[in-house]
Amino acid sequence: MALFDLPLDELREYRSESAEPEDFDVFWSKTLQEARGHDLDARFEPVDTGLATVRVYDVTFAGFGGHPVKGWLTLPAGAEEPLPLVVEFVGYGGGRGLPHEHLLWASTGRAHFVMDTRGQGSAWGGGGGTADPVGGAPAYPGFMTRGIDAPENYYYRRVFTDAVRAVEAARSHPLTDASRTVALGASQGGGITIAVGGLVPDLAAVAPDVPFLCDYPRAATLTDRHPYREIGLFLKTHRGRGTDALRTLSYFDGVHFAARGRAPALFSAALEDQTCPPSTVFAAFNAWAPDDKAIEVYDFNDHEGGGPYQEATKLRWLRSYA
Repeated sequence: MALFDLPLDELREYRSESAEPEDFDVFWSKTLQEARGHDLDARFEPVDTGLATVRVYDVTFAGFGGHPVKGWLTLPAGAEEPLPLVVEFVGYGGGRGLPHEHLLWASTGRAHFVMDTRGQGSAWGGGGGTADPVGGAPAYPGFMTRGIDAPENYYYRRVFTDAVRAVEAARSHPLTDASRTVALGASQGGGITIAVGGLVPDLAAVAPDVPFLCDYPRAATLTDRHPYREIGLFLKTHRGRGTDALRTLSYFDGVHFAARGRAPALFSAALEDQTCPPSTVFAAFNAWAPDDKAIEVYDFNDHEGGGPYQEATKLRWLRSYA
């Protein structure tokens, strides 16, 4: 796929037209307050993985609605003092997988926590184990339109709340240093990272790669690739509901979370990315509030973005923060 979005010089200046709800902060403050009404109940069960260089814990904590959410906590085998913490969120359709799929960050001497995504984990990787017990109105297959009838019912309200609670759960372990917590992820994981960056005020850094869940008004009309295409296919059947759907989505748009970010940030974008078009990524990057931010651009890549090259960039970049 050749370049299809705005030229790079225009991307660097692009601003989203997504309308921020007047009660955005109230909505999220109330949502998190309700979640914190449930005991976090973070439990860390040692797992015999056969891996000699790391210790792995099967984690369960209470997310949105007090629902149990799973994760893996991986620590260097010899850890005795609190370590910098990397909290990772995974891509669309994936789950926490198996422990040996997540060895990079513990290999750097950091603690690593990967969150399972509720209701997902059956499309790729080693699977997931977290149910989403909340029902919803009719939706197009996938997750993008589940509960799109109202912000209170929308699927990503639960996921973003789980993600904030995941940070709290990971920080509760005695071998993690809460003051040196980094959030990161790619695609859906990048979108969740941006949301966490806007909802958790004291992160050391964030690193969203080719992030999903940003600039919905443009994304839904620019690309015909899933998952964004799920929105258009839902509205193809539910004619005349576009305004209401975009209103719901505005409470979950990475652009608005980015405006509330406080941590240093390293983004990445790929100029041939039809899944998360570069303009939607730049919309969030350009809205990111702190000046301490950078974006890596991969000219001839699709949604794989920088792949291992971006991992190497993050390894170097994070030395300054955690």
